[in-house]
Amino acid sequence: MADAFSSSSETVIQRVVDVKSKTNTPVDSLEESYQIKETCDFIRDRQCKKVALQFPDELLGDSVAVAVEIERNSEATAYILGDTSYGSCCVDEVAAEHVGADCIVHYGGSCLSPSTRLPLMYVFERRAVDLDKCSSSFRELYPDTQSPVIILYDVNYVHAMNDLFTLLSQDYPNLVVSELVVEGEQCYIHGWIKRQDDIISMSERDGSQVVCQFGRRFSLKSASNIKDYEMFYVGREGTTLTNFMMTWNRCLFSSFDPLTMTGRAESVSINRALMKRYYAIERAKDANVVGILVGTLGVADYLSVIEQLKETIRRAGKKSYMFAMGKLNVPKLANFLEIDIFVLVACPENALLDSSEFYKPVVTPFEMEVACNKKREWSEEYVTDFRHLLPGGRSHVPLAEQQEDDEEPPDVSLITLSLRSHNLLLSEPAEQSCSSSVVLRNQTLTVANSAGTTPSFLAERSWRGLEQKLGETPVVKAVKGRRGIAIAYEEEGTSLS
Repeated sequence: MADAFSSSSETVIQRVVDVKSKTNTPVDSLEESYQIKETCDFIRDRQCKKVALQFPDELLGDSVAVAVEIERNSEATAYILGDTSYGSCCVDEVAAEHVGADCIVHYGGSCLSPSTRLPLMYVFERRAVDLDKCSSSFRELYPDTQSPVIILYDVNYVHAMNDLFTLLSQDYPNLVVSELVVEGEQCYIHGWIKRQDDIISMSERDGSQVVCQFGRRFSLKSASNIKDYEMFYVGREGTTLTNFMMTWNRCLFSSFDPLTMTGRAESVSINRALMKRYYAIERAKDANVVGILVGTLGVADYLSVIEQLKETIRRAGKKSYMFAMGKLNVPKLANFLEIDIFVLVACPENALLDSSEFYKPVVTPFEMEVACNKKREWSEEYVTDFRHLLPGGRSHVPLAEQQEDDEEPPDVSLITLSLRSHNLLLSEPAEQSCSSSVVLRNQTLTVANSAGTTPSFLAERSWRGLEQKLGETPVVKAVKGRRGIAIAYEEEGTSLS
């Protein structure tokens, strides 16, 4: 008779799971879909011997065929990176370095965040879009042909934007199409963008205002502001569109979904979304213990913003601990109930994490700065790219001097309606305060460490994570282990006492 509290271990082992995978792309279509020739030219020009091919989950079905074609047409050895360390939109330079790769080829959608370690080539998945229906939807959404509109899009539709602009530009003289750009000398995009360099240079010379953000660049007419324009987005609803709408929250947005072939005016209330983020900022002001989540190891300047966050949090009288745990989920963060709030250092598209299911809120570096930096005020500006918060960035605000902090009047929490304590850790040197953090060791393990004298919740807990303890573990002879599954080992029997 089966145990009332567990299923049969034999049934679990023999269970058959039906997995539906994406149909592989035909071999004769690989060249066009994955730009095999351009990729091999990129590899040969840089004399790369090992190349890392990074695929998102939905394109893994084609990964082996693409790797075979690249090895057949070049002298490099290809390594397939499937399960990325963080979001698939970011370049996984850490995984590429594990195999000693000389360059990376990133396939599929991308946030276009700058990378600095290895030469990088982007190959976007060319998704189909019905230009006739897209242009018709645009005309229905913008009946006034004099409307100033900026066309934005998901990177997988960049191949069709020239044709869309051609269909609409004759009737819409104030239409602007954004162009893809990649920061950094080691990042490359082949195809459409390279033929637009002359147009970009011309727009910069005629005195117009050039906006360059999130890997997109577009020119505004002289004496105009981005708030004077509306935005038309080509692509599916997702993090890319959310990021645009949060950043340019003073602009009206419309979109066209190439899959359903329908256009619509975006009705998501940005003010409501911003108020949710402001509530998270109030929670950050009330927090005493902050967890810094390392959500990227590849985006440029991520170490700099972590150090800035540490100092900002310390100056606000709070403790900070750093965590590196790959892709986030509710159970992972639930292990650290002592943390009052988490701040996620990630690319702009992954930074806006919906933390409604988490036990503690997850905020962005910008929101943490609003909560801790007395000189930064909450306004219509919303920053998702943490690099803009660093010294020299367009949204950098220096920290207030400690003398100014001492003169600040008591603050009242809008959540608890009680006075917030503002006990700066001035009695502790900055290096001691930071030494009690949960630190990243060898870029792979998250370990609780208390090297200083500062008392620490996490340093005193019984569970400390993985520790090597070299030379401390006695050597013992190997013995036969248990058999079965953890819920019912064979030697434990099935009777209940």
